[in-house]
Amino acid sequence: MTPFSFARASEPAAAIRLGAIPGAKYLGGGTNLVDLMRETVEQPASLVDVTGLGVDIEVRAEGGLLLGGAVRNTAIAEHRAVRTRYPALSRAILSGASGQIRNMATLGGNVLQRTRCTYFYDTASACNKREPGTGCDAIGGFNRIHAILGASPDCVATHPSDMCVAFAAFDAILHLDGAGGPRTVALNEFYRLPGDHPEIETVLAPGELITAVELPALPMAARSTYRKVRDRSSYAFALVSVAAALELAPDGTVQDVRLALGGVAAKPWRAFAAEAALRGRPATTDSFRNAARAELAAARPLRDNAFKIALAERTITAVLGGLMELTP
Repeated sequence: MTPFSFARASEPAAAIRLGAIPGAKYLGGGTNLVDLMRETVEQPASLVDVTGLGVDIEVRAEGGLLLGGAVRNTAIAEHRAVRTRYPALSRAILSGASGQIRNMATLGGNVLQRTRCTYFYDTASACNKREPGTGCDAIGGFNRIHAILGASPDCVATHPSDMCVAFAAFDAILHLDGAGGPRTVALNEFYRLPGDHPEIETVLAPGELITAVELPALPMAARSTYRKVRDRSSYAFALVSVAAALELAPDGTVQDVRLALGGVAAKPWRAFAAEAALRGRPATTDSFRNAARAELAAARPLRDNAFKIALAERTITAVLGGLMELTP
């Protein structure tokens, strides 16, 4: 591990000042960053501990929530307002990692965690995300867990977060602060697809800090769910995951729907095409299947992961069918 300096920030302004130093990284629970430092994938010159900042969960009168950037994952999953207003978010968090890791990991760190692509972690492999211009060994290698949507010839890695799939479905808004002052960015616009610069993963400016995540009021989210399909029942990343909420009109057609996918792209994938295909349609298995196919028409599988297309179609269809039981 490369030597580094360490400082603990007592307030956001101090964190931003320290984070603006070249080579600085913010440290939350360290459940991803420290691993990357051990593997020499990340080699920060300094770490700024921000675990004491933004640890509140604010329940808003209009029905939304404001989650502080340093809130631990377990605290979010167990909060009564999260479990009742956004149950898919609670289920998504509880399906990730282990209890010990959830107790340490922070919201901001979860949003910014990096891919678990094995070629990214292996410094002997070619990886454009880790070293731009070196190539992507995953494309011709073992790519069972890799992206089928939004990938590029330079990178086929997937985003590992479960929490952020629910955030994507519910139009979460990131609150950021940095040298340029505070600003907000929709989570669905925060992540960048790889294109020819997979090393640039978000629109975060150098030294910017995630201070909070806002969940707008969304009554239909109270009838939401999250399903994760993975190789084993614990401590495994998603092959495909689905966060969804469904609202029916009195005539049994789909009045509104929220749908996001995990395990299929470099970012939490909001299924806008599927949503558009469902609104105004009968809430039937055929409609759900056709909507899934509309979303997956753009899928471009690799040698080892073509199964994800059928898996995603079946999972979307099953999740939406299950929500019918929760929807009046």
